[in-house]
Amino acid sequence: MAVRIRMTRTGRRNRASFRLGAYDSRTPRDGRCLELLGFYDPGAKTEERRLVLKDERIKHWLSVGALPSEKVTVLLKNKGILPVAKTVKA
Repeated sequence: MAVRIRMTRTGRRNRASFRLGAYDSRTPRDGRCLELLGFYDPGAKTEERRLVLKDERIKHWLSVGALPSEKVTVLLKNKGILPVAKTVKA
């Protein structure tokens, strides 16, 4: 079973928020998650409420082979959970 760390849309119209979770890669976007790992609210007033994650559980899922989606990768790098790749200029 391939596991992905991705987001599920919640909230209301024109005020989206997202839950981050570990999902089987075959489940639909709003399907059942294996484990809830946090949430992301882009419209939150404070930085602490914008992105709330369970760091230890995310590290566990990454260690057993889960792959984050593109947007989740950006969020995890900004939070400091994933290392930022260094670019080399030629």
